[in-house]
Amino acid sequence: MLHTVLRHRALGESVERIQPDLIIPTGKRKGHSPSVARIYRALAEHKKAQAYPEAVEAAQTDFTALRRRSATSPTSA
Repeated sequence: MLHTVLRHRALGESVERIQPDLIIPTGKRKGHSPSVARIYRALAEHKKAQAYPEAVEAAQTDFTALRRRSATSPTSA
C-alpha cells in the first residue's frame, strides 16, 4: 500500500483523495480502507527510514539479535 500512496503523492494527489482507493489486504480490518492518520504515519515512517537508513539497519540488527536470544534462552516455568 505504501508504494501506491507514494506513487499517487508524486502525482500531487492528497492523502484524503487516495485513502478511499486503498484496501487493507489482511488482518482484522481486511477489506476496509486505512485511516487517513494511519497513512500519514506510514508516510512519516517511510520518510524517517529514508533519512536515517543506518539507524533503521541498526534497529533491525538489534531486534534480530534480541529475538535470537529469547528463542535460545530457556523459559522460566
